[in-house]
Amino acid sequence: MSLLRDRMLRDMERAGLSLSTQKHYRLAIWHVAKFFHRSPDQLNADDLRLWDDELTRKGYEADFIGVQIAALRFFYGKTLGRPEVVAFLSYRKRQHKLPLVLSPEEVSQILAAFRAPKFRLLFTLLYDTGLRIGEAARLKAGDIDRARGVIHVLGKGSKPRQVKLGDRLYELLRSYWREVRQSEARGEPLSRESYLFISPYGNPIHLETARKALRLALRQAGIRKPVTPHTFRHTYATLQLEAGTDLPVLQAQMGHNDISTTQVYLQVSTRLIRQTPSPLDTLPPP
Repeated sequence: MSLLRDRMLRDMERAGLSLSTQKHYRLAIWHVAKFFHRSPDQLNADDLRLWDDELTRKGYEADFIGVQIAALRFFYGKTLGRPEVVAFLSYRKRQHKLPLVLSPEEVSQILAAFRAPKFRLLFTLLYDTGLRIGEAARLKAGDIDRARGVIHVLGKGSKPRQVKLGDRLYELLRSYWREVRQSEARGEPLSRESYLFISPYGNPIHLETARKALRLALRQAGIRKPVTPHTFRHTYATLQLEAGTDLPVLQAQMGHNDISTTQVYLQVSTRLIRQTPSPLDTLPPP
């Protein structure tokens, strides 16, 4: 299994999959091997049909099952070169839900509830730029381009893009770099290649650590909504639309491949909904 794991890891790196995706794919294949008590290269289509039925029986959501199917398709199609084994697999129909959007008051309460300046700034950055949590965690000092007023971002699939660097955010970043990040360096020289947000071991901050900090801040702020790091990205996109940002521009800022993904935020903007004319108001008075 270790040889297969190493081969799959190399294949995922060649495919440019994010570290988070690689982790989920490895776990998915590990669960299959554990379920059958056999190496996954010894399984056939009938075995995997049993596994697919098991996922359905346990009532997992469509998104979770989708990751398992994607992992199986990658492993058997790419690593083993046996795509026919998983050709029968089908993705489940997702229940489309509108993204959760926070009010400015709720954002302020959450940010004020963070105990550590590192996490307060991290989620402030998410709110002000619309970055994904993984993109923000990989930011380096050299990505902050004050002269041009942008932040250089390496997005999903290693696709580069730029987002706006606001004046207030820049000042917060500069203060954080001097007061917090310098102390974390413990005397070691910092450079343009130094990460902005690091773990106690000097690596980029762990995403689950950031999520735990957010859950604690939500409890402290008394907010019971199912807020995740991605909620700040949804909130940013909605506010941009309400401010008059064109959809193609917002699509580029968000790093969406398909503009239909960006158009979802038209459905959650209460300000835009309120601005639409009411047909009843056009009728003459009785």
